[in-house]
Parts: sequence; C-alpha cells; structure tokens
Amino acid sequence: MMGDVYIPQCPFCHSENVLTPMTERDYKQGCEEIKTRLVMPCCNGKLVIEKIDHDYFWTTEAVRKSH
Repeated sequence: MMGDVYIPQCPFCHSENVLTPMTERDYKQGCEEIKTRLVMPCCNGKLVIEKIDHDYFWTTEAVRKSH
C-alpha cells in the first residue's frame, strides 16, 4: 500500500500483517539481487533477503516448514 511493504505473517513470532521498515532503496536492492537485511519490527527476528520478485522474498534460510 502506497510504498509500504507488509509481510502476511512473521516467520518468527507469527504476527499477522506486519508492516516492515523496508525502504524503497532496500526493496530495489532486493529486486537487483543485492542481499538486504530485514529486521521484523514485531519481534526483532532477522532475515537476509537474497532476491525479491513480484511474489516472494527469497531468503538465505528457510522460513516456511515444508509439509
């Protein structure tokens, strides 16, 4: 929404609809496959984003459990 980046669910504390502190610069770097650090504001969990595409954030570690 209007440049804000929301995560549907925090992979660490499972809070829903988390507004991230990601800046436009951070987002552009992720789209250019430049590693970008993201600290979740809900629990201070840390992610390293390797790549951003139109659907996903690709991180250096698995954040979803496979079934």
